[in-house]
Amino acid sequence: MGGAILNTLTVLIGSITGLLIGNRLPERIQTSVMTGLGLTTVMVGIGNAQATGNIIIPLISLVVGVIIGELLRIDVALERFGGWLRDRLSPKSKTTLDAETEQNERARFINGFVTASLIFCIGPLTFVGSLQDGMGLAAGFQQIAIKSVLDLFAAMAFASTLGVGVAFSAITVIVVQGGLSLLGMLAGSVMSDPMINEMTAVGGLMLLGLSLILLDIKRPRIANFLPALLIAPLIVAAASALGINLYPL
Repeated sequence: MGGAILNTLTVLIGSITGLLIGNRLPERIQTSVMTGLGLTTVMVGIGNAQATGNIIIPLISLVVGVIIGELLRIDVALERFGGWLRDRLSPKSKTTLDAETEQNERARFINGFVTASLIFCIGPLTFVGSLQDGMGLAAGFQQIAIKSVLDLFAAMAFASTLGVGVAFSAITVIVVQGGLSLLGMLAGSVMSDPMINEMTAVGGLMLLGLSLILLDIKRPRIANFLPALLIAPLIVAAASALGINLYPL
């Protein structure tokens, strides 16, 4: 659980720093920073996606996962939560001009919150590190510590361009990573290396989807793919229980 707390603090510190810096940066620099983040996300996504031992597993996981996500409208739930947070922070304006400005700020807040939440909570360090941290393994805390440093700088860059919504992604970080740490405490070591690898590969493909948003190419509803992260290891576990070899030579 200590890793989740550390990561939450670094996201907050990075976001506050980015907000202080962001207002002083010209729009062209903010745009270039976002492009740099997008290109980096592409590189990380490709690296993670290559962890799979059988591309059919991520494919099935993504297809089934996004169908479930679309039916549940996970993206809408995240956006509503982000909007709820924004509405709690600022009372609604009464003039037409202020209302229009507020709507733009609200949309920017939600975009920053959702994008940062997904970036910070998708990836092998989040899942493997948090589970191992909950199990009391030093390696788990070390992985989260590395992730925390990376997220510190990422939060600075995101907050400088996407605004204060990024800071509130700390809520998502503490809930997701804290929950995974608790799961690690209760369930112990339940995930095999193949299960972790396939989950990592699915996360990598989702990061590639997020890079499309950061590069302003396309806006896929990546939140709706989140169930795929659970489906991938379940496919491996089910195949193992049935004696099915998913990794033929």
